[in-house]
Amino acid sequence: MKALDITQKLSKFTDNWQPHQIAIVDDMQVLLAKLKGEFVWHSHDNEDELFQVIKGTLYMQFRDRTEIVNAGEIIVVPKGVEHNPTTKNNEEVHVLLFEKLNTAHTGNVKHELTQTNYPKI
Repeated sequence: MKALDITQKLSKFTDNWQPHQIAIVDDMQVLLAKLKGEFVWHSHDNEDELFQVIKGTLYMQFRDRTEIVNAGEIIVVPKGVEHNPTTKNNEEVHVLLFEKLNTAHTGNVKHELTQTNYPKI
């Protein structure tokens, strides 16, 4: 039961699209990630995902629109909804994610960016 310094945790890694686990809340994990460029179109059949933008602007692409998520804002992607997180203009975006422990990084999609292990920091 200690306060976590998110800025300090973010300073511990540089890789983009590699979430790091900073806490567990019941069956949910809290992740930090640095995003840059375009990710992978994917969905999660049984899990919602919450993205909170800490720094920068996230462009959450859906098949019918793109939602712009600014620093200090959140977006929840409902289970089963195909999405693709993206950044623009070479900007690195920092996000906090909440998702179930068993959520696969890219759902059923296998891609070179897919991670199967989230380092704990």
